[in-house]
Amino acid sequence: MLRRLLAWLARAPSPRAPASPDTAAEPPEPEPSGVPGDEVVVMPIEDAIDLHTFAPRDVASVVEEYLHEAQQRGFREVRIIHGRGKGVQRRIVRSVLSRHPAVDGFRDAPASRGGWGATVVWLKVAGDAAP
Repeated sequence: MLRRLLAWLARAPSPRAPASPDTAAEPPEPEPSGVPGDEVVVMPIEDAIDLHTFAPRDVASVVEEYLHEAQQRGFREVRIIHGRGKGVQRRIVRSVLSRHPAVDGFRDAPASRGGWGATVVWLKVAGDAAP
């Protein structure tokens, strides 16, 4: 899963860069994985990510890679939508955030942006993250 996410992130255009004519065409064909229903889905890096579309076992690695890519693309604030539910995904997300070198701080999103079903994250400027 992590390998496919990295491949997807490498192909995603920067939010500030205009799409080149060849990337505006059809998305690339997913690589066959041999596992039914396990196709690569290309999604742009934006200032929010909704974890409802990912399998729970993949949430930690998806959040780690998303934070890294968001920081590299110059985002200073992002929102991670994990849902309210029983709080399992929220705990996973908070665990990743508490140890990720790109994170400057985080808190529950305001009610207008998802309340405790989402977390707002402040990122360090790329290059400022200590290992």
